[in-house]
Amino acid sequence: MNCFRSTTFVVSLKGPEFDQVVVEKKFLKVPASLNNFFEVERFLSLRDKKSVSPPEHVPSEIAAVFREGATCMQVECWNAAGVMFRMCLDLATRAMLPRAGEEGGPNHRQRRDLGQRLPWLFDNGYLPEALRELSTSVQQDGNDGAHQGTLTKADSEDLLDFTVALLERLYTEPERLRLAAERRAERRAPKEQ
Repeated sequence: MNCFRSTTFVVSLKGPEFDQVVVEKKFLKVPASLNNFFEVERFLSLRDKKSVSPPEHVPSEIAAVFREGATCMQVECWNAAGVMFRMCLDLATRAMLPRAGEEGGPNHRQRRDLGQRLPWLFDNGYLPEALRELSTSVQQDGNDGAHQGTLTKADSEDLLDFTVALLERLYTEPERLRLAAERRAERRAPKEQ
């Protein structure tokens, strides 16, 4: 039975000995299966639709988790997306904490639990106050996605918005400013003649 729809595959040659077959398009005339020449890697699906990219200058391990969350959003896996964005926030904010045991630092629970850590980071000036209101989605939605499995598209989008805003503040803006200062210094450096 045919569904009258096409499927696009990502393929690779099974070996270098088949290069000429492709260059000369001989595979179009082969009466045998194309599987003799090509390895099917995967098929194109919803995950290949354009998705949200991580903000610029985000560390690679956080960017990888962000991409996974964005892929989950594309395929409408709202709970999985929420958990991935929450993980981005967890990784990014752990690095902001002062060393354990420092006076005035967060307690053990605040260090461990993102829902406890965020208010401590806001209250102690580690995060900009302008982001506080957006952060309210994190505790409820992130926990619901991980433990209850009840996130909606809107919940995931809230987590995405806060994640993007926080990552831009922590990584993108400081790096852009650093690069701008570097360019300014280069423009103003005495020129050798």
